[in-house]
Amino acid sequence: MSDQFPASDASGDDLPPAIRDLLRQLTGSDEIDPQMAKMLSESGLGDVDPGMLQAAMQQVQQMFDAPDDEAGSINATMATDVARKTVSAAGDTVVSDADTRAVEQAVRIAGLWLDEVTAFEAPSAQARAWSRAEWVEATMPRWRTLVEPVADGVSAAIGQVMTGQIAEMGEGGLPEGMVPPGTNPAAMMAQMQPMLARMSGSMFSLQTGQAVGALAAEVLTGTDMGLPLVAPHDLALLPANADAFAAGLEIDRDQVLIYLAVREGARMRLFEDVAWLGPQLVRAVQDYGRDIRIDSDSIEAKMSQVNPGDPEALQKALQDNLFQPEHSDSQRATLARLETYLALVEGWVDLVTDRATSNHLPQAQALGEMVRRRRATGGPAEKIFSGLVGLELRPRRLRDAANLFAAVEDRHGASLRDAVWAHPDLAPTAADLDDPLGFVEKVAERGAGGDELDAELDRILSGADGSGDAGSDDSGSGDSGSGDSGSGDSGSGDSGSGDSGQAGPDDRA
Repeated sequence: MSDQFPASDASGDDLPPAIRDLLRQLTGSDEIDPQMAKMLSESGLGDVDPGMLQAAMQQVQQMFDAPDDEAGSINATMATDVARKTVSAAGDTVVSDADTRAVEQAVRIAGLWLDEVTAFEAPSAQARAWSRAEWVEATMPRWRTLVEPVADGVSAAIGQVMTGQIAEMGEGGLPEGMVPPGTNPAAMMAQMQPMLARMSGSMFSLQTGQAVGALAAEVLTGTDMGLPLVAPHDLALLPANADAFAAGLEIDRDQVLIYLAVREGARMRLFEDVAWLGPQLVRAVQDYGRDIRIDSDSIEAKMSQVNPGDPEALQKALQDNLFQPEHSDSQRATLARLETYLALVEGWVDLVTDRATSNHLPQAQALGEMVRRRRATGGPAEKIFSGLVGLELRPRRLRDAANLFAAVEDRHGASLRDAVWAHPDLAPTAADLDDPLGFVEKVAERGAGGDELDAELDRILSGADGSGDAGSDDSGSGDSGSGDSGSGDSGSGDSGSGDSGQAGPDDRA
């Protein structure tokens, strides 16, 4: 295809129009430097297929032209677009009217059954039957919030590595024509920091889109990851993914949809009625990401092996092993806190779902076991997301948490089983998961009667235990770092939650 463009000249007129336009945008001048034009022409741009060139130029343009409202390290518009393309490439189907009716019926039935087993009220939610692309659109704002702290760290690390490499090369080590004679490369790189930040942020946005797109092929419901990813007014199931999940199980499709609707309905009720829980989960993920340590040496080694002008090559090089394997002390505490939260949420949902479905669905037990195994092992998409943020969103102690809530229910009834969610200081800790019977006794000491439990909660919220304004979403449980959850001395001890400012169940372990 060498005849696509004429032979090189020094004016730049023989360069492809897209290259000329990009050079004019970058330099802010209608005139193209002859030396630069010659260097680019001799590099083989005249032999590039126009279609491939146009696609590459569009990608580069996306990286530099983020909308003004896309503040931060994650370009949600780009990430969403990439996620939708990932979903489309893997295969997605439009939700049919029949699927919508089936989901709506499943949600109605699930609501009636849940009313029988928990006092938590159903949110004013609309039943939704979503395609994978619709799940991407609905959850991307929350994903952006969750991964942005990691993106900030990666962006800063990439900028430092590139600046350092250019500074070490010096003017003589750069290709002829890249910088005007006499220009200090280090000073030039300092001026280019905003552009580098946008470039690295765009690369992370691309990776975020790919990870969320991969997750969309596996999730069964809106909040299937155990996080409050969707708005409380959407109770969503993904029929196509539910069908794939049930393939080979020889279980009636209606049973599968109802079972998943019960799980999603239980989780939505928990997030809606326990006001502190969703913010704590989100903050735990953010705290983990904010404290993550980037492996700058690994980034530098990878970037030294690729062409800095090839965004796709840079993206592939930076997809894995960005993070130092060793966690900091505060990060280990945050990770333990997050894992405990996820286990408590999924354990409670598991138990309540069993109570709601065991007398109605013949295959409820088999479906429950399938879900537990699926959550315990994680799928390929979850591993992709783990590589992106260095975090596995997996409730490792789901069974322990379910056993704990079952023990409380057996001793004190469903009302106190749910009442332990009233405040972080009343919720079980990681140590309680090790000793569920001890937690049952702890609940008994608080008083099996509602009045005594209310008095305990009032004492915590009033700050009588020294925890200050522990009931606020921002402060969480104050210094609830003591080893005894809700035992009256929760204001003592060290929260161990790093700089989160809000203690969680595992901080008190």
